Amino acid sequence: MNIYPAIDILGGKAVRLKQGRAADATVYGQPLEMAQRWVQKGAAWLHVVDLDGAFEGKPRNIGLLREMAAAVPMAKIQVGGGVRRMSVVESLLDAGIQRVVLGTAAVQDPDFVKHALAERTHNIAIGIDARDGNVRVSGWTEDSKICAIDLAKRLQDLGAHLVIYTDIARDGILTGPNVEATKQMLDNTELHVIASGGVSSIVDVQHLAELDNWRLEGVIIGKALYEGLIQLEEALPYAR
Repeated sequence: MNIYPAIDILGGKAVRLKQGRAADATVYGQPLEMAQRWVQKGAAWLHVVDLDGAFEGKPRNIGLLREMAAAVPMAKIQVGGGVRRMSVVESLLDAGIQRVVLGTAAVQDPDFVKHALAERTHNIAIGIDARDGNVRVSGWTEDSKICAIDLAKRLQDLGAHLVIYTDIARDGILTGPNVEATKQMLDNTELHVIASGGVSSIVDVQHLAELDNWRLEGVIIGKALYEGLIQLEEALPYAR
């Protein structure tokens, strides 16, 4: 279970949002500095979201992402936000990103997703962002009316191996992750899953680890790290 410190980029700054609302952002500094900070503390992976790209439908920070990848060559970076074309996938990989996360496209353009999975199987993850069990798209601003588990099964049929499952209602408000929903995703599919949303303490990391499922690939931690509620050094021992 890898530990993924989260870095969300909005307007060139590292921010955290509450439940995905751009109007409810807290700025924590420069993305490049945050990347270096977490890697110096031992992170092997970083989870980066181009929020400008997610809201606008096309990546806006590829230059910055290239700088981040160059600054922390000992770590791996996964990036999502506005990836809707294969050329963008290739641009991100060329910039030194190891894994590209497809979100809205998973709902709106299954042909592209199928092609991306066929061409870059081990470099693609699918972001499934849900509120009340239904998938949200376009930077979490639109309800797709599709059940998260149903979408996961469709994606599995298209060749997906890894999903990042976020409970939006818990994201950025430190109420604890939706362990039960994560378990349901693992139990009802054959996918590897990265849990995301709401991690507030080391106890939350323990609860996820206690699922004891080899397909639980990791957990993303955001605001709890930035607010000092979790020290990365105490979470990393749960990585296996």
